[in-house]
Amino acid sequence: MDILSTQADRVYLAAKPSTAPDARGADAGSAFAGAARDFVSVLQTGEDVAKNAAVGKADPHALVMALSQTELAVETAATLRDRVVEAYQEILRMPV
Repeated sequence: MDILSTQADRVYLAAKPSTAPDARGADAGSAFAGAARDFVSVLQTGEDVAKNAAVGKADPHALVMALSQTELAVETAATLRDRVVEAYQEILRMPV
């Protein structure tokens, strides 16, 4: 295994957001804040890997992994946004 592959593994593990539940029983606001921080960190990592790949410092495999993680994060955020908008519109349609 070459050095660039091990670097890709380290980048992947560092970019992977924590999915473990919070033991303190966090409320919805802090859960959304944590999800937003994870989203931003995934986007930032993808951007950093893309910059490094542009100057030849990153393995193409690491670039593909970072871009696929970024794509998944953006698609998840868009789906969540769509669901929230649908729920809000449904509430507006309710008779008073």
